[in-house]
This record gives sequence, C-alpha cells and structure tokens, in this order.
Amino acid sequence: MTRLERVKALIEEKFNGSQADFSRAIGKAPAQVNQWLNGYRNIGDAAALNIEKSLGLPQGYLDGTGEKYQPASTGKPIESNATAFAAVETWQDGTPLNDAECEVPFLKEVRLAAGSGSFEASDFNGYKLRFHKSTLRRKGINPKDVVCVSADGNSMEPVFPDGATLGVDTSQKHIKDGKIYAINHDGWLRTKILYRLPGNRIRIHSYNEDEHPDEEVDASDIQIIGRVFWWSVLD
Repeated sequence: MTRLERVKALIEEKFNGSQADFSRAIGKAPAQVNQWLNGYRNIGDAAALNIEKSLGLPQGYLDGTGEKYQPASTGKPIESNATAFAAVETWQDGTPLNDAECEVPFLKEVRLAAGSGSFEASDFNGYKLRFHKSTLRRKGINPKDVVCVSADGNSMEPVFPDGATLGVDTSQKHIKDGKIYAINHDGWLRTKILYRLPGNRIRIHSYNEDEHPDEEVDASDIQIIGRVFWWSVLD
C-alpha cells in the first residue's frame, strides 16, 4: 500500500470516514487533507511523521513498516531494540587517542544551511570530534574523508534540527536517490535529500516540505561536498 492508501484506510477505520475529524486529530487544515486525498499534493516525510505521531502509530507505518498501533502498557519492562552506533566516552582536550579511536575536524564556524541560510567558510579552527575506527569501518568510511559541521535552519526538521552536528563523508559524491548530501548550491552550503531526474536534473527535497518546497536544478548548478552519514542532536 502507498502512503495515500494507508491514510485513506486510517480515515475509514479510525474516523468512520470523516476527513474533518482526521484533520483535527493531526492538526492540519481540512483543505490540505483534501489535497492529499485527491492526489493534488503528496504526503511528504514531515507530514507522514506528524500523522504517525498524532495517531499513536510507529514511525514508518505509512511506509509499510511497524505494527499499526502501539500496544497498551502491560507493566512489563520495555526491552531496548536499539543498537549503539558507537560507544560514548568522556574525554578532555589533550587526552591521548587510544588505538581504537580517530579524530576528525569539526568546523564549528562553517554552518550548513538546512534552510535559507548563507554560506560562510573559514579555515579549520582546531576543533575535533572523536569516532571509534570500527564504527567508521563498518560503514566503509575512511576517517580521512570525514568532516563534521553544524546544521543551520529548520528545513530538515524533524529529522535533525538547527544546530545538529553532522558527519559528512566527502568521498561519497555520487548521488543515491533519497540520501542526504551536503552541497554547495550557488554559494550556499546546504544539507538536502537529493534525487536524480532525467535531463541531468536534480530534485532537492527537504523533510520540512511545508515550509521548504522541492526545487529542481541542473546538475551543473550544485557541487556535491559529500554524503551526510551521521548526525547528533541534543534536545
């Protein structure tokens, strides 16, 4: 089933076919819901996530993953199904690296525009972040190709907000549809989801598509800096 088909099924099952009740439940205007249901507007990533959260659905349900509704609490402890990307260790400036660690540059004064921000680059300022070598190795990433930066703007919310720390693999410049890339677009350094189009065109997509609609550009108009493979968010 497509996202649209699943939304239609939810409206029938959970709201007895009432678009108005569904609109109120997810906090969206009835006109926008009507556009979705009639195919005039796509249900984007941010909208899908909002529907799932508002209706108590697991993330990804509208894309066909997860159970339909979150089970009621049974009083039993919840077991984690998460796998740590890397162990977190405390350290101070000047702490020697151990054999399992590597350092990558963190360009704190270079902010990638994840919205309508501007590009400002400065020389490497000495800040570094530490990764476990095995973590990068599992992903096929050479530490020498990694740089960390800060996201700027709200266009990639709710996945990563303004100020999130991003890890960029500068060796990955070939576009794989649906992946997030750091790009230089006409003087803007931006983080966006990219899709290849016929005629050597590129579609630039944001998670927050309500405020940041898709753009189409010639491939020659952008420079791929690298693929965003990791991010860290503090709330």
